[in-house]
Amino acid sequence: MAEANRLIKKYPNRRLYDTRTSTYITLVDIKTLVLQNEPFEVVDAKSGEDLTRSILLQIILEEEAGGAPMFTADVLSQMIRFYGNAMQGMLGKYLETNIKAFTDMQTKLKDQARALYGDNAPINNDLWTQFLNFQGPIMQNMMGSYVEQSQKMFQQMQDSVQDQTRKLFGGFPFPNFVLPTQDKNDEKK
Repeated sequence: MAEANRLIKKYPNRRLYDTRTSTYITLVDIKTLVLQNEPFEVVDAKSGEDLTRSILLQIILEEEAGGAPMFTADVLSQMIRFYGNAMQGMLGKYLETNIKAFTDMQTKLKDQARALYGDNAPINNDLWTQFLNFQGPIMQNMMGSYVEQSQKMFQQMQDSVQDQTRKLFGGFPFPNFVLPTQDKNDEKK
């Protein structure tokens, strides 16, 4: 039987209490739980409101404020622009899918290294870093191609929605509306 998520209670004084160990913990301890793939839930001690996402965002904020941020200001600005936008849900799913694919690739590489070198081989600890150093340009090219394909698929989806809208609403007499025509040369591209 699967063990329930570890319950962490957050008190009004901003202290975090781990109910499994009956001790107060810090964000560093929660980061350790994340790194160990330990399932947990953070709730407000008074209201019972789920605060897990909020705590995880605090950890990300602290990491970003540290020496080597993962996101540029431009990326963060773009992400903010998606909030409240019709594409918000799509971006979240896109990021989730891509991070999962990246994590799966990393796991496969670690499993292959474990099969070749064993669990305690010193090369196993740094293999991912070595792989990225040697294969970085190839990985960037592969990810660039993937992003380019995603852009093309998105453009095709947008064109399809416009075509469907044109067909659906083209017969309605909207005042001051000129139905855009599609250039036949565009269809050949």
